[in-house]
Amino acid sequence: MEKTLVSVVGPTGIGKTGMAIAIAVHFGTEIVSADSRQFYKEMSIGTAVPSKDELATVPHHFIQHMRVVDDYSVGDYERDALLHLERLFAQKEVVVLVGGSGLYTDSVTKGLDHFPEIDPKIRVRLNETLTEGGLRPLQKQLSRLDPRHYKKIDLENPHRVIRALEVCLGTGQPYSSFLGKDRPKRFFKTLSLGIMADRELVYRRIDQRVDLMMEQGLLDEARPLHSQKHLNALQTVGYRELFRYFDGEYDLDFAIAEIKKNTRRFAKRQLTWYRKQPDILWVPHDLPIEHVLDRVQERLNTVGNG
Repeated sequence: MEKTLVSVVGPTGIGKTGMAIAIAVHFGTEIVSADSRQFYKEMSIGTAVPSKDELATVPHHFIQHMRVVDDYSVGDYERDALLHLERLFAQKEVVVLVGGSGLYTDSVTKGLDHFPEIDPKIRVRLNETLTEGGLRPLQKQLSRLDPRHYKKIDLENPHRVIRALEVCLGTGQPYSSFLGKDRPKRFFKTLSLGIMADRELVYRRIDQRVDLMMEQGLLDEARPLHSQKHLNALQTVGYRELFRYFDGEYDLDFAIAEIKKNTRRFAKRQLTWYRKQPDILWVPHDLPIEHVLDRVQERLNTVGNG
């Protein structure tokens, strides 16, 4: 069988971690995380980092290997993940990739559009604008600098808006002018496995998950990070809302409600991202794992013979 990366995708809270672990155990392999917020040591509860038992069941890579002060881009991740996969595939026929960050998943499976080096101070200034004035001024700036990309981008995603703006400002050219170039061929095949459920169920699980995070101590986890709220790593749902509570802008109940609302919006964006990819093998969230493994093996046989 050709070397194959099984990429487990789906909206937040759907059960990707458990599915990935079951697949990795079945194939006797390891897991590479593509969840960009689980990279950071200080952010465990709010990013739903796998439990100690889960991490002990199967070797995981790219989990809490960075600090929030570290500047780590999707391009850095693409480079590091591919080097790691070369080492893993020297020993394994199958490796599992899992995460809810669509751009980070695609960076591994498909490759990125590449951009010139950008002065990191530009991102710092843009994040300060986001913190002080919200997303609207950044959206308006992008509409002036790159109206073409402005029409396509998810304008409610601050990471995407800031990334496009830093390229515009750092290069003097529209972000869209760098898109669509040739991408290198990967040294492995990819099987994308998506976990699906009714949107109402996804939203209900998100609300339950946020309540559980608060019970587990998310407030105490976020408090010492408040002084660093301008950092890119902390422009993250769950932390941004609690920072506004610490600043006196929200009361706690409203902050929690905002976390739930913004997480639901994030899940909706994830689903929109995945719908653009016709090659995903979708399975119901409650399909017994043995049936999931049968479908994966059947697709692997097809991939291996393709």
